[in-house]
Amino acid sequence: MQHFDLIVIGGGPSGYAGAMRAIDFGKKVLLIEKKKIGGAGVYDGVLTSKTLWESSMKVASIRETIPDYKISYSELSKTVNEAVFERKSQMTIHLHLLQKFRNHLFFYEKGTAAFVDKHTILVTKEDGSKKEFTADHILIATGSRPRIPNNITVDEQTIITSDGIKNLKTIPKSIVVLGAGVIGCEFATIFSNLGQTKVYLIDKAERILPFEDEDVAKVVTDNLTSNGAVVHSGASLKRMDIKPEGVEYELSYKDGRIEVLRVEKALVSIGRVPNVENLGLENAGVKLNERGCVWDDDTQTNISNIYVAGDVTTEMALVNVGEREARHAVVRMFGPTIKPLSYKNISTIMFLNPEVAAVGMNEQECNAKGIPHKVVKLDYSTNARAIAMRKTKGFFKIIVTNDSGMRILGMRVVGEHASSAIQGVAYLIHTNQGIRELADMMHPHPSIIEGVQECLRMLLNKSIYKPYIFNDRLKCYVCENGVCTPINSLV
Repeated sequence: MQHFDLIVIGGGPSGYAGAMRAIDFGKKVLLIEKKKIGGAGVYDGVLTSKTLWESSMKVASIRETIPDYKISYSELSKTVNEAVFERKSQMTIHLHLLQKFRNHLFFYEKGTAAFVDKHTILVTKEDGSKKEFTADHILIATGSRPRIPNNITVDEQTIITSDGIKNLKTIPKSIVVLGAGVIGCEFATIFSNLGQTKVYLIDKAERILPFEDEDVAKVVTDNLTSNGAVVHSGASLKRMDIKPEGVEYELSYKDGRIEVLRVEKALVSIGRVPNVENLGLENAGVKLNERGCVWDDDTQTNISNIYVAGDVTTEMALVNVGEREARHAVVRMFGPTIKPLSYKNISTIMFLNPEVAAVGMNEQECNAKGIPHKVVKLDYSTNARAIAMRKTKGFFKIIVTNDSGMRILGMRVVGEHASSAIQGVAYLIHTNQGIRELADMMHPHPSIIEGVQECLRMLLNKSIYKPYIFNDRLKCYVCENGVCTPINSLV
């Protein structure tokens, strides 16, 4: 029986990153994947959906000057397949060469893994043959899959999840999206951008993206509705059925109204569930938490030699988080003592229209926690790069402590290149620094990040545009004890 320093179960972004980090320590590693290297991160998740989003944004841009422009789904699929092939090829070639040049360190098995005990893994191959391997440490990185409600028949043809997007043959004439979180809003954005689909979005809350501030949600909602989308706010789904002509769904509202609508397709996007079934966790004594995810303490399970990373914990179902967790777990196994992972101030991107980027707390979080704070907002219409791009829809918003130090608590950017604008501020938050150094740097011109600089200058009362002049585009206010008061000077 072959023995390893580390066995990694799952070849998605988290497992792959963990295996590579272990090689850095000169450890003998076995990576096990039952389907395809790259997992949902390549085939049914981030890469495919973001490639679709990028294509849809290009289509939306063309439609601004050629309103009748249309793209076929085969063209979209070709672009997605090319992106998947490129990423898959990179990872496959990388693994192949690793096995060639590090044949004493890296090993790969395709098959289904299950625990025999806390040090032993049984791998069942597609042909039914079985192999057992042992290891000092084991990393569980088996990912997640779309959550499917019990009362809806998801056939991945007419009623689909994100996994079923690849089954579409044409761009649907109409689609309803169940779930107004990030993923649901992203797919609603994609289809509305294409200009060929009537989009309906079912939202139990009173507004989409309820975890974000109202001004962020409003910009996204306004764009969806301007593209003809309908947001069913405050609606509860009573039923969703497959009919010969498509999908019929029934909604109930708080005022007692009942609404029945029919569409060609439905997309269910109500979260994800961890892949923990058939892993034989009970044989190793690994516990699950109350949400059905693998219990962990800073990536370590209740069994000291077994660690976990990525969506299977559903702490945060993000590729960058999963990769970071896996690398952290491996350092805990083989490296020096390190401080625990922090899930505060993670930079995120929401691929909507316009793009939304976030780091740290938002206003509603600060208010809920009773944290006195200052807020500065600057409209994209004052940014030279946004003007040059003719993309002036959006804003910058920075939240700082209400004191002379003005430590950054959070930032939101809604608009073109939003994701490029947050990293400097994210670093300030990460290092617990103030705003003065970033405000005084020479930023490139014209650039979107100059909007960040101008926000910081406003906080220091030395901005080029004065908020008391452009008070419809530049806003400054202080919030304390739930009361927000506009101010003209922030010194």
